[in-house]
Amino acid sequence: MLEIKNLSKVYDGGVQALKNVSFSVEQGEFLAVIGLSGSGKSTLLRCINRLIEPTNGQIVWDGQDVTAASQDEMRLVRRKIGMVFQHFNLVTRSKVITNVLAGRLGYVNPLMSALNRFPKGDIEKALSQLDRVGIKEQAYKRADELSGGQQQRVGIARAMMQEPAMILADEPVASLDPVLAHSIMQYLEKINKEDGVTVLCSLHFLDLVHRYADRAIALNGGVLMFDGPPNKIDDEKFREIYGKDAERVG
Repeated sequence: MLEIKNLSKVYDGGVQALKNVSFSVEQGEFLAVIGLSGSGKSTLLRCINRLIEPTNGQIVWDGQDVTAASQDEMRLVRRKIGMVFQHFNLVTRSKVITNVLAGRLGYVNPLMSALNRFPKGDIEKALSQLDRVGIKEQAYKRADELSGGQQQRVGIARAMMQEPAMILADEPVASLDPVLAHSIMQYLEKINKEDGVTVLCSLHFLDLVHRYADRAIALNGGVLMFDGPPNKIDDEKFREIYGKDAERVG
């Protein structure tokens, strides 16, 4: 279980991105984090694995206080938390399989990984993960030869190389068209349902929230405004949270 307790984040300059946010997530749940631009979605996800340091509050995952963990302890924590980024975060000049193998960096000898020398079993695992997302045949192409949708699939395969218990997906489909968005969400859904991996996915398309999430939370100005079933966020609720002039997206 993941527990977020009174989490706040204030950036330099006094900008408050999160304000006393509290909620919990059960193992195996698919949670959508929704909100307009600047609502705090990305900050929340990046605080969970401490890519961003929280200002106040507590994050407890599987009984461990993540906010109090040392850097050595965080390396072990991050092994089990996969991250999928909006803009893919690939080394575009490197081969696809090299990008996927980067998901094993927390497990292999640092010198060997720096030389791109990975155990045969890891290479086989990487090819298997690429096959799972339907792009095994692209394994030895440069990442920048792939389309945006294919690059995001590389990002998912890389996250799965960590053998994660949880995936944090930070607006993974924001830069994709609706058809590609659904294909990426279906891969995340498959990982969630078949592997039991907990997924926290920030989204701003309500149709995707309704289709894929078990539960949704809504942030506005860094404040938690809603926590409940996705189907409870209809047009009326959306306007209630974000104002009467807010545009329902999706």
